Parts: sequence; structure tokens; C-alpha cells
Amino acid sequence: MSRPSLREAIQKLVAKGLLVSRQGGGNFVAESLGSTFSDPLLQLLEHSAEAQRDLLEFRHTLEASCAYYAAQRATEPDRARLKAAFDALQDCYARVDEVTRAEEGAADASFHLAIAEASHNAVLLHTIRGLFDLLKRNVVTNIGGMYQQRTETRDMLISQHRELYLAIVEGRAEDAREVSSRHILYVQEVLEEAHEEAQRVARAERRSGR
Repeated sequence: MSRPSLREAIQKLVAKGLLVSRQGGGNFVAESLGSTFSDPLLQLLEHSAEAQRDLLEFRHTLEASCAYYAAQRATEPDRARLKAAFDALQDCYARVDEVTRAEEGAADASFHLAIAEASHNAVLLHTIRGLFDLLKRNVVTNIGGMYQQRTETRDMLISQHRELYLAIVEGRAEDAREVSSRHILYVQEVLEEAHEEAQRVARAERRSGR
């Protein structure tokens, strides 16, 4: 991820009040972050395709950088935490008929948080931590729409998360960044497809009701 892209992402977070930029002191998560993500915003993310797109664009930039640096800097304790988070996510995937979306969403978000912790980048880590509850809700919303749209989605997510985990623990930084980017782009693609399909159905229903 280029420095201009990361700077742009940070500037967007500052503009939205999620980060506080202090001249000469760096960037910090806003103290009011908890109240910033109020219920109305969470509801907006559930029902607005544009809001979901905005969050996925943030995730594309931030998580690719986290994956890249995690592959370079992860310590043995980091790798142990990553393995625990990855195993928990795989357990959710294995219990396909038993696991709830909320449980799977929490496991998914926890895996990405473990990657951020392994990046040893304070700005990236605090940003992901601040967004954690929002990410959980976003993942739950995403997987609901994605599983309905494409039958192969679960298998794709399993494969992508495994690729990402292995790239990080094996120290393949460029591969980790590429897999992370591809993962988010896949999510965006499927959700956009689902949104367009919903719009087509709505138009057809309006025409038939005339």
C-alpha cells in the first residue's frame, strides 16, 4: 500500500472525526469514538449500500497495510494469537448449520484485529480497535447478503482467510497485502452484485404493480 493511499485513508478518518491529528504528535483515535458510532450509523450501514461501500474502502486500505506489516513484524506470541483467532474462525466455518451470523462475524473481526496487533503499527492498530464493533456488525451484514447471493461464498471466504493467514505467518508480506486486497474486493463485488439484483427485482415489482 503506497504512502499516499495510507495518508488519504487517515485524512478521511480525521475528517469523519474518528482520528485526531496533532501536529508533531501523530494521529490518535478520537476519545469520543464510542459515541461516534451510534445506533443510527449502524442502521445506516445495514441498509445503505453507499455506507457499506465507504466502510469497505476503508477496510481495503487499512487491512492490506496491516497484513503487509504483520507479515514483516509478527513475533512468536503474535503468531500464536493469530493461530488462535484463525482456528476460532475455522471452527465457525466448520459448524455451518450451528453457528450464528453474530458468532461468525465476531470471529472474523477478531481475526482481522489479531492481524492489526501483529502489524506493530500504532495508528493502524488503534484505528482497527476503534472500528472493531462496527466491523463486527458490517461483517454480519455482509455475510448475510453474500451467502444468499452466491453459493460458493463460504468456500471462497474460507480459502481467502487461509491464504491470508499462511502468507502472514510465513512472512510473505507482498502476498499478504495482495490476498487482503483481493479478499475485500471480492466482498465488494458480491455485495454490489446483490445490490444490483435487489434493484432489478424492485423495478420489476414496481412495473408489475402498475
